[in-house]
Amino acid sequence: MSLLTDHDLYLFNEGSHLKLYERLGSHPRVVDGVEGTNFAVWAPDAEKVFVMGAFNDWNKRGQELYARGQSGIWEGFVPEVRHGDPYKYHVESRYHGYKIDKADPFAFHAETPPHTASIVWDLDYEWNDEQWMSSRAERNSLHAPMSIYEVHLGSWRRVPEDNNRSLSYRELAPKLAEYVEQMGFTHIEFMPLTEHPFYGSWGYQTTGYFAATSRYGTPQDLMYLIDYLHQHGIAVILDWVPSHFPTDDWA
Repeated sequence: MSLLTDHDLYLFNEGSHLKLYERLGSHPRVVDGVEGTNFAVWAPDAEKVFVMGAFNDWNKRGQELYARGQSGIWEGFVPEVRHGDPYKYHVESRYHGYKIDKADPFAFHAETPPHTASIVWDLDYEWNDEQWMSSRAERNSLHAPMSIYEVHLGSWRRVPEDNNRSLSYRELAPKLAEYVEQMGFTHIEFMPLTEHPFYGSWGYQTTGYFAATSRYGTPQDLMYLIDYLHQHGIAVILDWVPSHFPTDDWA
């Protein structure tokens, strides 16, 4: 019932697997007619790894994962864990009796800070930007005009009458597209949208590269925003920051 083939493990050990997000993390599945979720996480110095969540009353040793060869990956299928369920890994080190609860670095979704659990999610979405995609290479060529508008989504526009909250991904879509079109920009560059615990970092202290921050909605809501911008002829650049990490124990 594993999602990891021998070829996956070979590529992982070689350091050349380019689609680990399809194997690691949490993925809802049906195995032998039973609905559940497949979990996989890399913890090379672990003695044991468990997955815990609301589905087992956050029992740290409730659902054990199993080592896959010499890869350092721990994996397991947990029945009846479904889309939307929060979870974390409980990792017991082979050194000095160290134990820690960790969020999933490959999760597609996470709780809104200050909550820190990962959430079982999928990336299903019906895109409507075929026209943009067919012309993207031409629009992004070295011979095409380029004017980039850099945006921090959380502070670009707020709602004063509602506790000065930020706009959601879907609320932003028409307003941001209209503004960018009026100003004559060709591209929008979003400051980091990957999940991060400290809002004051502007997203530069990342805890999950595959999870769009839930401060403004779900992954599908972000897809809608990007889809909408594409449909209005606006290219999207996402800041990716592989050098700044927070020191929170769970991250």
